[in-house]
Amino acid sequence: MHAYRSHTCADLNKSNVGDTVRLSGWVHRVRDHGGLLFIDLRDHYGVTQVMADPDSPVFAEIEKVRSEWCIRIDGNVKARDESLVNAKIPTGEIEVFIRDIEVLGKSEELPLMVFGEQEYPEETRLRYRYLDLRREKMQRNMVLRSNMIQSIRKRMWDKGFNEYQTPIITASSPEGARDFLVPSRLHPGKFYALPQAPQQFKQLMMVSGFDKYFQIAPCFRDEDPRADRSPTDFYQLDLEMSFVTQQDVFDTIQPVMQGVFEEFGKGRKVDSEWPQISYKDAAKWYGTDKPDLRNPIKMQDCSEHFRGSGFAIFASLLENEGTEIRAIPAPSGGSRKFCDRMNKFAQGEGLQGMGYIFWRAKPDVKTDETFMELIASVHEAVSKKLGVAQVQKGQAVSAIKAPFLSHLIGALAGAGAEDKAAKIRAEYLEAAGPLAKNIGPERTEAIRQQLDLGVGDAAFFLGGKPKAFESVAGRARTVIGEELGLTDKDRFAFCWIVDFPIYEKDEETGKIDFEHNPFSMPQGGMDALLSDPLAVKGYQYDLACNGYELVSGAIRNHKPEIMFKAFEIAGYGKEEVEKRFGGMVNAFQYGAPPHGGCAAGIDRMVMLLADEANIREVIMFPMNQRAEDLMMSAPSEPMSDQLMELGLRVIPQDQ
Repeated sequence: MHAYRSHTCADLNKSNVGDTVRLSGWVHRVRDHGGLLFIDLRDHYGVTQVMADPDSPVFAEIEKVRSEWCIRIDGNVKARDESLVNAKIPTGEIEVFIRDIEVLGKSEELPLMVFGEQEYPEETRLRYRYLDLRREKMQRNMVLRSNMIQSIRKRMWDKGFNEYQTPIITASSPEGARDFLVPSRLHPGKFYALPQAPQQFKQLMMVSGFDKYFQIAPCFRDEDPRADRSPTDFYQLDLEMSFVTQQDVFDTIQPVMQGVFEEFGKGRKVDSEWPQISYKDAAKWYGTDKPDLRNPIKMQDCSEHFRGSGFAIFASLLENEGTEIRAIPAPSGGSRKFCDRMNKFAQGEGLQGMGYIFWRAKPDVKTDETFMELIASVHEAVSKKLGVAQVQKGQAVSAIKAPFLSHLIGALAGAGAEDKAAKIRAEYLEAAGPLAKNIGPERTEAIRQQLDLGVGDAAFFLGGKPKAFESVAGRARTVIGEELGLTDKDRFAFCWIVDFPIYEKDEETGKIDFEHNPFSMPQGGMDALLSDPLAVKGYQYDLACNGYELVSGAIRNHKPEIMFKAFEIAGYGKEEVEKRFGGMVNAFQYGAPPHGGCAAGIDRMVMLLADEANIREVIMFPMNQRAEDLMMSAPSEPMSDQLMELGLRVIPQDQ
């Protein structure tokens, strides 16, 4: 028999009854039933119940065993009584009677419990990550990560891509974040950098004639941590192709991503239609360039309804150039209580509040014959669908629920009876809220029609220069969608964000600088760069899913003359470009092919598939929020001889 095990803790079933077996693993928990000891023995694969009574030759030793000891047991497989079968685990029909035991590794008192899913401070979990990783959820997340990467590799190989590795010690990357610098011992005073991405190398591969490259690449960026971003290193599916258009890249990566999410999405719907939304429209409709399309709310510009209106704040705001009023529709949010909650949200975002309008049935309307005649005029099929037959003559209109009135109006309008629908709107519905009082019924009705809202619905409004309020509006849209139950949680919704502007203008200095990736090919090539820089868009694209950016990429600017001109507009001379990116610029002078690609964030993909809100839940050994490894005590102070060898000294920072 093997020194440690004949089976894993997930292997045994009823067919093994009577077998002599050897198992090794960790003591998940111990239960003492009055002289009868039960141990749930756990390994990476599962759990098996082992047991002993005083007849066991090692009963005294088993009594000493404690939680998370690592042990080896020999024993006989027995069938459980039918009433004691545990159908939740594969080994639930059997148990093992212990004949022999060996303690492979004792455990001290645990700083966190492995059994169950108790919550512990992140500092404790990361300091004792090796224990945290023993928990069932963490084991599941890491296996998911491994299996997902295996699936990605197979899908890429099946598409004719070859996997190549790029250097880890290199020069600074053009990605735009902070580098981790590595001092050179052989070249005192000079530094390497850990790659922010394999960007330059994968482009050089295309110049070298390799047609399709991919890699599960480690990337290193000295960034501030966020819930969806590691502060030091991360992994991405990195790919590049020659002789491709933007659409070719989309057509290549979509089946890979869609297939992975279908394979590991636990039955959740994966959208097959991935709309392409311009960066400008994404900001306008969703307040972000990584929209969550599970939320159906789409914001709209309602400026014309407030221009010259009685609401002085918005009216005067619109007199300034570049300002607008944006509306966030809130279907079913038409109550003062909900509007007050959203006002509180806005105040938490640093605003004084948000303007709002909500539509309701007039509270003082009494039943009259006109209303009953209108109901009777609705087509019989529509009446049944809406349940209008339940409305009895003599019932007050105000007692009829708002959704009913809204549906009735819609049904009448849809049946061609717009005049009757208008009559109900005019006589039985009203817009409420401070904005409604200030701008009057005609403007509120125009807003309602533009936003396609009805009774029981609401709309919220923010104004100013879009860049100043779009992010807050986007977060408000998210909160509204979640609080009103509009966001479909059982779905993965993807969209491409395209047409990123290459340049932006600093409003204070008037200087033109890069707003997005400077290495993407301008749409229109050199001709575009010779016109208005702020109108130039790049062949750059992101893929968003459920509010997260999963993929970023571009068709590359492979022509030196266009690259030099692009940097010249942003104030960078030819010499500076050659100094910073000389390797790539030089290579492009020797027959560079058109090429493009993208990179997909492995960590974020696993985070979404595992239903985790924090990326540290899907990384084996992550840093904390302060970019510290509490387990390995990194970063640490270097030894003096190390500094001397590198010709470095540490200058103390002022406290």
